[in-house]
Amino acid sequence: MKFEKQLREYARLTALVGANVQKDQYVTINAPVYAAEFARMVEEECFRAGAKDVLLHFSDQKSSKLRFTYATAETLSDIPDWLKEQRTFYARKGGAYINIGGGDPEGLKGVDGGKLLAFSRAMNKASEEFYELMDKQIVPWCIVAYPSVEWARKVFPGVSDAKAVDMLMNAILKSVRIGRGDAAKKWRSHDRILKRRAKILNSYNFKELHFKNSLGTDLRVGLVKDHIWQGGSDKTNKKIKFMPNMPTEEIFTMPDMNRVDGTVYASMPLSYMGELVENFSFTFKDGEVVDFSAEKGREAIARLLETDEGSKRLGEVALIPYDSPISNMKILFYNTLFDENASCHLALGSSYNNTIKGGEKMSKEELKARGSNDSGEHVDFMFGTADMSVTGVTYDGGEITVFKDGNFVF
Repeated sequence: MKFEKQLREYARLTALVGANVQKDQYVTINAPVYAAEFARMVEEECFRAGAKDVLLHFSDQKSSKLRFTYATAETLSDIPDWLKEQRTFYARKGGAYINIGGGDPEGLKGVDGGKLLAFSRAMNKASEEFYELMDKQIVPWCIVAYPSVEWARKVFPGVSDAKAVDMLMNAILKSVRIGRGDAAKKWRSHDRILKRRAKILNSYNFKELHFKNSLGTDLRVGLVKDHIWQGGSDKTNKKIKFMPNMPTEEIFTMPDMNRVDGTVYASMPLSYMGELVENFSFTFKDGEVVDFSAEKGREAIARLLETDEGSKRLGEVALIPYDSPISNMKILFYNTLFDENASCHLALGSSYNNTIKGGEKMSKEELKARGSNDSGEHVDFMFGTADMSVTGVTYDGGEITVFKDGNFVF
């Protein structure tokens, strides 16, 4: 197997640093069928870490497209109880969840948008308990990626499929710091850097952030009172550290869902539910999207905004310097896991409860009263550029430069 040594280290990194699997813990792995060999490596590393049991579930994007094509919206909306229970059973026990992503960025292109929306709403409803357990910091989780031929072909056009896959695999391994030394040690050092920047941002206690760049972005994002900037590793309610995303370069917090005003232009394409959206923008007033444009994928954006009330408002604001490892690769990945870590981004949809003081213990009503957004969606889109300026506004009206020419000033 090509890259076998590096992939074994990648699998070990996923199990031990990403999910940080504990002795006698249940682990669920969700993986695409094309990544079966790597998924089994991750499974074995989880068992070696002491997992009580590892449940490996495979998905197939091409099969999903067939289902979306031929099944009715009513059928797709009928989520069986056993499927809901399968997902939540191990979450209630504090089980770890590992998702191996990838696939074709346009793998569901041409599918009836009404069916996708119906399915999305039904799955979000069926997953409410699971997401609540995540919000309460009971469930550790980690998202990593593995290249498919279709994805690699999109990222590296004009070369053979085999070469494109190799090039994408090399880029993925580089992004997770595999090669030239102990990757786990590198991740611990990287985590400290992210935590240091988050600590600096927390010390300012900003009321809002003002973003501007030459694309036309001029956006003011209010932050909830007692917001917390997070970055790098997270912890469960039992103080077990885990790394939700690998790679990750972001520092993020909770915007006030009622205090976002202005226009933001995306700087990268977005792959949403297997459809590519390009050259798009949103205009906000009092926190809500009141207008949008898109040269490609407009229907996908409209579908996202129609999902529920919260999908029209922001749930996350994240800062990533333009001069960062993934950005410096100069690769457009067409995959949010990577592209969001090359650019400042915002997320339409749900907020993270751990980005407000005491949020894990608050009810939905309490969180909403504080400005937290609730939605079945959480869709990141990128808007950072090399000339991005970010100004933090304090409660006494002071202005502090956070970003100049696309990078942190500290």
